[in-house]
Amino acid sequence: MAGDFTYGNQVTLADVCLVPQIYNARRFSCPLDAYPRTMAIASRCERLEPFIRAFPDTQEDAVVS
Repeated sequence: MAGDFTYGNQVTLADVCLVPQIYNARRFSCPLDAYPRTMAIASRCERLEPFIRAFPDTQEDAVVS
């Protein structure tokens, strides 16, 4: 199914599960260039306020190294 997100044009549980995986893949420098559609979906999600507020490094008790 084509759309802006994993399954269509609305955020679903699949997107909610995808974003943390991409976050950690970046954190550990995993190569992600082979997944342009996945990265485009993650990028769209990461621009949404609920995702921004949920990023680990935006939490009050985040330890930034």
